[in-house]
Formats: sequence, structure tokens, C-alpha cells
Amino acid sequence: MSIAGRTILYTGAAGGLGLPTTLAFLDKGARVVAVDNDPAKVAALEEAVPEEARERLIVCRADLSDLTAFRAQLDELLVTTGGFDVVINNAAIYPSKPFEDYTIAEHQAVQRVNVDAGIVAVQTALPGMRARGWGRIVNIASVTFYGGWALLSPYVASKGALVGLTRAWAREFGGDGITVNAVSPGAFPTDAEKIHPDPDGYTRFVLDHQAVKRRGTPADIAAALAFLASEEAGFITGQTLNVDGGWVMH
Repeated sequence: MSIAGRTILYTGAAGGLGLPTTLAFLDKGARVVAVDNDPAKVAALEEAVPEEARERLIVCRADLSDLTAFRAQLDELLVTTGGFDVVINNAAIYPSKPFEDYTIAEHQAVQRVNVDAGIVAVQTALPGMRARGWGRIVNIASVTFYGGWALLSPYVASKGALVGLTRAWAREFGGDGITVNAVSPGAFPTDAEKIHPDPDGYTRFVLDHQAVKRRGTPADIAAALAFLASEEAGFITGQTLNVDGGWVMH
């Protein structure tokens, strides 16, 4: 599963799953354009990158809620990098409260970061992918899309939109040698879990639902992403891969 030499545009690249998977991509010889706007997380990512891989990490500090500015930043990066071979749409915000308490503006804010910024990323990368006749797009969905969680309706809706876009883009881009898939992580121990008031109880809830009785690790996600970004996955498109320890089964 070689991704050496590929340029990966990765949003949310310094987050709970982003940081370790970014390091995994660098370890495999890829160049990563790491999009994030959390100064502490970006600093932690830069500190964690081995000396020999630092020239292959390009940090893009971007506010994904400002789509115009984000597009301008990506246009500049196209010039300096020569284009993106792989796009991973991972960045997300996840407010939690009862449905009736969300304003329309709050729904739209979640959609803008979780979905619309991914659309901007793909629109920016697409011409180069088509010109090269090769590309990989991976949208990060969520186990929450399958039900079982309350108070997250804008987030769940945004993940459903990404699954829909995965299928639409797969159909539309396939003739250009571009595959589009989604990875749906299960309940991984990240900052997102801090919204739950009873961490031990939540862990029991997760393990009760999984077939595999351990918590997921970033390596589990990194392996799935590296495969879908590779040459070997060229005949897989329009799919949602659940990396969740057997929580959701089709």
C-alpha cells in the first residue's frame, strides 16, 4: 500500500485522530498538507514530526468557516505543491444540545465546516487530479450516522451529507481515474468524547456495542486511510468503510 511521493491534503490534520494519522502518512513517505486552526494542536503536530520528515509537512492554518479565504489559501498551495493527489475531508465541529435549541445559523455553521469546506477542498484539487488521471478522495463519516446518539443532529446531518457526496462524486469522477470513498470511524477515544459526562460509562457503552472488545486506536484509522489512498484501492469507489470494531454491520 504505497503512498510514498503522494501529496495529501488533510483537513483536521492535527486533531485526535488527525495527528497520529498524519504522522503515519509521513512515515510512509507521503507529503501532507495539514489543515488545522488550533494553535496548540498544530504545535503538538510539528513537535511530533521526526526531523527527517519535516520537509514533507506543510501546515495550513485555516478557518474553515471562511470558505472564501480557505479557497484562496488552497489556490496558493496548488502553486507551491504542484497539486493534491489525495484529499481527506476530516475536519468537523460537533456541538451537542437538544434539536429544538439549535438555531438555523448553528446548523449552517456545522454544515459549513463539516461539509462545505470539504467541497471547496475537492473543487480545488479536482482539476489537477483529472489532468493526471489519478486521484483519491476520502470523506470521514461517523458511526453516529447510523443512529444511537441524541443531541447531535447538525453533526449527524453533516456526516450524512458526506456519505451522499461520496456516492455522487464517485459516480461523477470515476471516468477520470479518481476514486471517492468514506471512512466511518467508530467511537474512538478523542477530544470529542469529552462531551459525555460519564467517561467510564461511555466506554462500557462502546464496548457493549462492538464485536471487538477493545477501544479503537489511531493506527486502525491510519491503515484504512492509507489503503483507500493507495494504488491498490483503485477498484473501490463509492463505499463507506466502517472502522468501528464491528459496531455497524451490513
